[in-house]
Amino acid sequence: MRLRTALTTAVVTAAAATALTAPAASATTARCQEKDLRLSAAPGGAQNTARISVVNEGGRACAVDRIPTVTFRGLDGSAQPVPPSTSGPYVLSPGERGYAAVRTAAPGTTEGHVVRSLSVAADPAHYGVTFAASAVGMADGIRVWEPVTTLWHASRGAADRALSAGTD
Repeated sequence: MRLRTALTTAVVTAAAATALTAPAASATTARCQEKDLRLSAAPGGAQNTARISVVNEGGRACAVDRIPTVTFRGLDGSAQPVPPSTSGPYVLSPGERGYAAVRTAAPGTTEGHVVRSLSVAADPAHYGVTFAASAVGMADGIRVWEPVTTLWHASRGAADRALSAGTD
């Protein structure tokens, strides 16, 4: 199995945040509290993919990391962003949802490990939520080999396209 280590959160200036995020973050946007976020996961459109989302249920705009942290039970490391990217803020207004897609292995591969759950956090400082393999449409287990995730997007379609293209 070829899992890489998790990305660490980097501090970026307001100018860099504007260039790195969609929507743009202001220097005064606070980080989202985990209690204000609702994470969900569902089957993806293709084998060995999952769709994840985050909703800001708080009363004000806040920022999560632009790269969701996706880990797999019993394995070190996390899914890597496609394309390779650095951390930065992704701002969610109250009630706004962000979408990402995760690919755990190429369809038909026999390489890697099979795990029973994956965990998703909207920010590396959060504990996140664990989802059983069946919740993401992989009832026989999640085959993990070079897992990748997209950045957060404004729509599910945009996240799916980014995963398919390998670009954001």
